[in-house]
Amino acid sequence: MSRSPGAGRARLHLECRGVVQGVGFRPLVHRLAADLELSGEVENGPGAVRLRLEGERPSLEAFLRRLPLELPPRARLEPLDPVWSSAAAPTAAPFQAGVRIVTGPAVPFGIDLFASSLVADRAPCRACLAELADPADRRFGYPFISCCDCGPRFSIATAEPWARDHTTLAPFALCPACRREFEDPFDRRFHAETIACPVCGPRLALLDGSGAPLAGSAGGDGSPAALIRSCCDLLAAGQVLALQGVGGFQLLVDATDAEAVARLRRRKRRPAKPFALLVAEAGALSPFCVIDAAEQRALAVPAAPIVLLRRRLGAPHALPGVAPGSPCLGAMLPASPLHHLLARAFGRPLVATSGNPSGEPLCIDPAEALRRLGAGAGEPIADAFLVQDRAIARPLDDSVLQLIDGRPALLRRARGYAPEPLALGPRPGGAHAAVPSGLVALGGDLKSAPALALEGQVWLSPHLGDLAEGRLLSRLATGLEAVDRRWGAGVGAIACDAHPGYLSHQLAAAQPWPRHPVQHHRSHGLAVLAEHGLAPPLLAFTWDGLGYAPAPESVAGESAAGGGARLWGGELLLLGGPGGFPCERRVALRPFPLPGGELAMGEPRRAALGLLAAAGAWALGHPGARHTLAAFEADERRLLLQAIAGACNSPLTTSMGRLFDAVASLLNLVQVQSHEGEGGLRLQGAASAAAAADVLAPGAPGAWSLPLVPPGAVAVAGTDGPTLGWLDWEPLLLALLAAVEAGTPATVCSARFHHALVAALAETAAIARPADGAPVALAGGCFQNRLLLEGAIAALRARGMRPFWPELVPCNDGGLALGQLWAAAGPWADPDGGPTTGWSAPEPNPPHVPGRAGSHPLDPGPAAGGRLRR
Repeated sequence: MSRSPGAGRARLHLECRGVVQGVGFRPLVHRLAADLELSGEVENGPGAVRLRLEGERPSLEAFLRRLPLELPPRARLEPLDPVWSSAAAPTAAPFQAGVRIVTGPAVPFGIDLFASSLVADRAPCRACLAELADPADRRFGYPFISCCDCGPRFSIATAEPWARDHTTLAPFALCPACRREFEDPFDRRFHAETIACPVCGPRLALLDGSGAPLAGSAGGDGSPAALIRSCCDLLAAGQVLALQGVGGFQLLVDATDAEAVARLRRRKRRPAKPFALLVAEAGALSPFCVIDAAEQRALAVPAAPIVLLRRRLGAPHALPGVAPGSPCLGAMLPASPLHHLLARAFGRPLVATSGNPSGEPLCIDPAEALRRLGAGAGEPIADAFLVQDRAIARPLDDSVLQLIDGRPALLRRARGYAPEPLALGPRPGGAHAAVPSGLVALGGDLKSAPALALEGQVWLSPHLGDLAEGRLLSRLATGLEAVDRRWGAGVGAIACDAHPGYLSHQLAAAQPWPRHPVQHHRSHGLAVLAEHGLAPPLLAFTWDGLGYAPAPESVAGESAAGGGARLWGGELLLLGGPGGFPCERRVALRPFPLPGGELAMGEPRRAALGLLAAAGAWALGHPGARHTLAAFEADERRLLLQAIAGACNSPLTTSMGRLFDAVASLLNLVQVQSHEGEGGLRLQGAASAAAAADVLAPGAPGAWSLPLVPPGAVAVAGTDGPTLGWLDWEPLLLALLAAVEAGTPATVCSARFHHALVAALAETAAIARPADGAPVALAGGCFQNRLLLEGAIAALRARGMRPFWPELVPCNDGGLALGQLWAAAGPWADPDGGPTTGWSAPEPNPPHVPGRAGSHPLDPGPAAGGRLRR
C-alpha cells in the first residue's frame, strides 16, 4: 500500500468519519463515482463509511476534491486520509463494474448513551412537505413520509451501522413502488433507509384511555386524515391527547383553552412550570411573541427544537396558564409529518409537553403509555391516544434553545442534536491542543448528560434528567455497561462531580476505570473553554444553584452545617492562572445560611429568611421583610431562626441562585416553588415587564449595588475565602427592603436587581482579570436568564473584555460533562493523566456503591437528605 498514487489506473481506500450515515452520503458517493467512471464499493460500518474505488488516477483525484465540496445538507466529513494502491495488486479482491452500496454487520445496541456513527432525527424537508400537501402524490397526507435528507434516525435505530434492517422499520417490507425508488440512482429516495408509503409503511390508530379503538367524532374511515380530524375534534372539546411522537409520547391540549390547560396541569401535577407550544408555522406565534430573523431561522432548523421567544409587551396575559410568570413562550415547529398534519389541521397553537407524569421518564411504547397515562394509571392524564406501529427505540426529549446575542444557545440538548459529535471550536496551538481521548464523564445528578471522548471527537449523550428517578439512574448504569462493551479498551478514566453524595459520583466508583472527581464550578468554566477552543488563563463567572466546594485540609472532616461555606454558586474563578494555579477562587458572593438544608432548595422563603438573619436584627425587623416573614407560621419561623443561630442544619452558601430565590420571596413573587428555578424565572419575568430604559440604565435613580469587599471583611470560619474578596449583598438587601416598604412595584425592583448583578459582574471582572487580560466565561444555571446573560455580555464588551458563554452545550448542569473531560485531561493535568490538585485527584474505587443517595460523612448536614438538589 502507498499513500500517494502511481501512474495509470489506481485503487483508493478511504475511511470516512463524521456525520456520514443517514444523510445521503452513500448515494452521493455512488453519483460521483458514476460521473467519474469509477467502480468499487461503499459500505456503512460501525463508526465510519468505507470506500474502495478503482479507476483512472485523475478521476480518483477529482473524486477526492469533489467529495468534501458536494456533501448532502446534513453531512459533515472529517479530514480524509487516502490510502492508494495499484489496480493490479494481486492480493486485492476484484471489483465489480459500478459502485455497490452495502452495509456492514450489525452491532446491536439498546437504549445506549452514545452512537458514534448515527445522526440525529430530522424534521420533514421541503421536498417531503411538498409531497405531503400534493393530492396527486401517492404519499399525500401520509404521516410517515421521509427521504435521505429527513426523518427519524437515532430514535428508531436498533444497531449500527445505519441500515433499514437495523431500525424499527425492519418489519415493514417495501412494496414494489418503494423498492423501485430505493434502488433507482436517479430517484431522490435512492437508498433512503426510512422510505415508506401508505401501502407498505407504518400506520396510525386512535385509542381511548383503556386501549380500545376510538370511534372518531368525524366518523372517518380509519385513514390518517380521518384520524387527525377526530383528534382535532377531541382537542377542540378540551380533551387531552397523548401523541406518539418522534422520541416519545407528548401530551397535547388547545393552548387557547384556559380550562383545558388547567386540566392538563392538574392531571400531570405540574402547577406552574412552563409548557411548550406547537404551531404549524412561525406566523401563528406573532400575536403572542416577538420573533426576529435569527429566531425565525432557529425555529426552522431540521432539529425542530423548542425556541424560547420573548412575549409581546402588549400581550403578557395571552395564552393564560401556558407559562405563568415567564417572560418567554417556548415554541416549536412540527418535528415530524404527523405533527405537521395535526398542527395544520387544528389551526391554533397547541400545548405540547412531555408524555409522562411529572418527574418520571418519557413513555415510548403504546402499552406503557396506556398504563402510565391512561386508564391503567390511578388518575388518568390523557383522554385519547394517537399511536403508531413504528416502534421508538429510545426516549428523546425535545431540545430547547434561546437566542443570545443573535446566536442559538442550547438549554437542553436532545432530539435533533444527539447523538452527533460536538463541533468544538478550533483548538489553540501548543502541546495540549488535542481534544481529550479515552475518557468518560458523567456530569451531574440534575440534567444528567454524560460525555464520551474518543479519537479526537466528543459525544454528549441526550438529556437524561434527574438521576433521583431510579429508572433514569438505571439507564445511566446500563449505558455505561454498553460503553465498556463497545469502547472499554480505549477508555482510561471516568470523570464525575466531586460531590460525594451525588449518585453519579457513587456510580462512577463502580466502573472499571480510575475515577476523577472534579469540582462543580471548575467544570462549568472548563466547558466554555472546551467549546470555544480557548487557551488558559480563563476568568470564569460560575453562577448557579449549588455545587460542592473543595474541602480545605484543615476542615476536611467538618460538616458544612457547622462552619465553612461548602456550598458554592456565586464564584469568579481564574482557570490556569499565573504561578501554576489550576484554579484560583478570586471572588465569591458573601455567604448566608440556608435553614433546613435541602428544603431550602425548593422554598425561596427559607433562603430569604437566612439572608435576613445573616444581615442581623435590623433586617428581620424591617417592614420591607413582611412578605417573607408572613410566609411562615410564627412557631416555624422562630424554630428556623434558632436553627440558624445555632448553625443547626443551616449550611452556608455563596449561591447566586439562592440569592435570586431570596429576592423572589422578599418581593412575594414565590414562597414555595412548584418547579426548579421558579424563583429566578419569576424574577426575570417581572424584570422583563419593567420599563427597561428607565430602570436598567446605568446610573439610573435608585440603582442598587453589590460592592466588592476585602476577604477579611467577611468572617467565615473553617473555609478558604476568595483571594480578592466578596460580593457583599447587604447594601442591595437594604435598598430592596426600603423599596418594598415604599411600595415600589416588584417589576421595578426586579429590574434593579438584575442591573445590580450586571454592574457588579462587569466591575469585578475588570478588577479580577490578570494584567495581560483573559477571556471571560459566563457559565452556570443562572445564565439561563437571558436578561442577565445579555446584560453581562454588553457590560463586559463595554469594558473591552471578551465574553464567552455555552452555545453547543447547556450552561446548566447539562454541560458539566464537557468541562469534566477537560479537567481530567487538560493542560493542568499531570503527564500520566492525573490532575495536579486535590480538586480532581483520582480516587480509589470503594468496594460498593449505594443504590440511592443517602447520608454521607461529607454531605452538608446530616438532616439534608443526602444530596443537595439544586
